[in-house]
Amino acid sequence: MADPAKQPKGIIIDGEGAVLGRLSSRIAKMLLEGKSVSLINAEKMCITGHERDILSKYKRLIELKDKSNPEHSPFYSRRPDYFVKRVVRGMLPYKQPKGKEAYKRLKVYMGDAKGIIEGKAHEITTKKASETYEVSMTVKELTEKLGYRQ
Repeated sequence: MADPAKQPKGIIIDGEGAVLGRLSSRIAKMLLEGKSVSLINAEKMCITGHERDILSKYKRLIELKDKSNPEHSPFYSRRPDYFVKRVVRGMLPYKQPKGKEAYKRLKVYMGDAKGIIEGKAHEITTKKASETYEVSMTVKELTEKLGYRQ
């Protein structure tokens, strides 16, 4: 029998090949229902659209700074797991108590998270990027083009 400390306390979701927005909205709904969610393979999730459009959108968001106090500006991480977590946060009412509690129940991992989580990943039925869209890029490709280095 596996170590009880490593047993999942909620739902494990594999994000490989899933569309970022579609899966994030499903995860946000689960979190608001009171479930704990662990997302693995966050860097393999896809963002649909042309590369130049995606890059210009996120470069603009990362470069936003407040003139009077740049430290109080919004922060978008270049690290893939934090990037995905921020996307899910945008779909939660995170300034309200129920949203804060829901956000605390979310864990996002790069890779399979072996040694951290043991259990079988649930399959969420959403359309995969390869099935429906001609053009897409992974979160890992996007964050590397925005300046992330391992």
